[in-house]
Amino acid sequence: MSDQNAEPASVNDPSLTSLDAGAGSSGSVGVCDAPHSFTGILKQLGPGLIIAANIVGSGELIMTTKTGAQAGIALLWLILIGCVIKVFVQLELGRFTISHGETTLTSLNRVPGPRLYRDGTDWVFRSPRTFWGKLDQKGINWIVMVWAFMMLTTVGQLGGIVGGVGQALSLTIPITGDYQRMIQIPAEADIMAYARFREFGLSSELETERAAREQARMERIGRELDAVEASRREVILTRAMAGEALVDESGVSLVTPPTFDDKIWVVAIGVLTSVVLYIGRYRLIERFSVVLVVSFTFITLGNVLSLQTTAEYAVSGADIIKGLSFGLPEGSHALTNALATLGIIGVGATELVSYPYWCLEKGYARNVGPREQSDRWLTNANGWFRVMKFDAFASMVIYTVATAAFYVMGVAVLHREGRDPEGMRLVSTLAQSYVPVFGNYAKWLFLLGAIAVLYSTYLVANAGNARMVADFGGVIGLTTRDADGDRRKRLVTIISAVLPLACVIAYIVFPRPVLLIAIAGLTQAVMLPILGLSAIYFRDNLTDKRLRPGAVWNVLLTASCLILLVTGSWGVFETIRKLLS
Repeated sequence: MSDQNAEPASVNDPSLTSLDAGAGSSGSVGVCDAPHSFTGILKQLGPGLIIAANIVGSGELIMTTKTGAQAGIALLWLILIGCVIKVFVQLELGRFTISHGETTLTSLNRVPGPRLYRDGTDWVFRSPRTFWGKLDQKGINWIVMVWAFMMLTTVGQLGGIVGGVGQALSLTIPITGDYQRMIQIPAEADIMAYARFREFGLSSELETERAAREQARMERIGRELDAVEASRREVILTRAMAGEALVDESGVSLVTPPTFDDKIWVVAIGVLTSVVLYIGRYRLIERFSVVLVVSFTFITLGNVLSLQTTAEYAVSGADIIKGLSFGLPEGSHALTNALATLGIIGVGATELVSYPYWCLEKGYARNVGPREQSDRWLTNANGWFRVMKFDAFASMVIYTVATAAFYVMGVAVLHREGRDPEGMRLVSTLAQSYVPVFGNYAKWLFLLGAIAVLYSTYLVANAGNARMVADFGGVIGLTTRDADGDRRKRLVTIISAVLPLACVIAYIVFPRPVLLIAIAGLTQAVMLPILGLSAIYFRDNLTDKRLRPGAVWNVLLTASCLILLVTGSWGVFETIRKLLS
């Protein structure tokens, strides 16, 4: 993956010419030579760890475990590929940041294609004469418009995440206890399945292993129903056996009635986060969150290893081989969730866009300095890109290990017990994956870890989104384009305070965390191939030719883009299919 095979640039290389007046402004002062020692490089890591703290919450903890619960071991290969392959697009976008010192949305707005142009007081949509190779930064291009739509769904995604934190706190520190009482009742889908089981028994078409698993699931649901208050249980079972909706005379759900504990906690968390981000002290909490994420990941690894000592939940070597054999699960539902997960796990589209912002704040581009034709600049640029590669690959190792552990837990416990994390029972169901090893302590162990992991995602993601939204305002001409100016910094502060509250509203209006996160996963899946296309465009047309990668890197980048294209295409297909069905 050496980057030293690129052809040398000529003195008149157009890629050395500033693309606009602000190009490279982030590197105009404070030039610093890149570290060469391993210790020196370690001291400069940071943006990737921020990204790792960002992504472990929604993708790894929630969607990956859910996919394991639904699909079994069959999709382990897809989960691992999703973690590893995106890093090449991430670094190609970062390479352009090193080369030009620009923010991501400003850079993406350079990619040719259809645009919205301002004509007086009106906006006019038209396509330029050429699609590839011609610079045009007037108006708003199609990529920035797609990003804006994705950002709207990301608010819902973070609403789902803060909802998960609220559910965890409602179990840990109940206020009225209504949420705790609600989750004691089995989910509606489980109750309806139990009613069919009581009437018809198990299907004779089920294979032996699956029939045994389904029998155990029905017995578990029966025990959970026995614990429900008698009069409510009778009404629920009567309606379920008759195939009627499980609601009372007022239309209120008998199994998922409205709860207030989780919403009270969500509001409190949202307000706290707004205050923290407004006063600008998120850095300390962010670092603390990284420590908690790593700690929780090691606890999860310990749980997975401990499961191997139990006869009931151990994952065999044959299971692992099956999971790595590029197979698919039965039916399309699990595959749909897996591809939605592929849009979120590892570095998702939001993280791909936000990573260069954190690199700019860390000072990578500033340390390189403005582009020039000197050998010193080239050496320094290659040196800082080497630091960036260490940063990105180190974070990839962290979230890949975490992802594999969460997935195996979903397979080993939730899939075998027939549990599916969903809706208002999301956190309580996920906690069950710790019970076989940690017993009664599982609740506290998981909930404290979940609060740490999910909240770190909520905090860091809102901080990154605020920077992107402020930059979007500059791209469309509503505010300054100067990313380092005081006006931009004030705008980031204001948006940082507003976004967490918007996420709270999203959860209160639609309290289904898994669905909110899955919708965001599909929109990110659409954005992923677009970012791959942009990375290739930057490499071929805009990045300084002296920094362009070698043949091996180009092959891996192309493979990354193709996988992102498949993921995005499937996401679009499934969304349209569901809308039409």
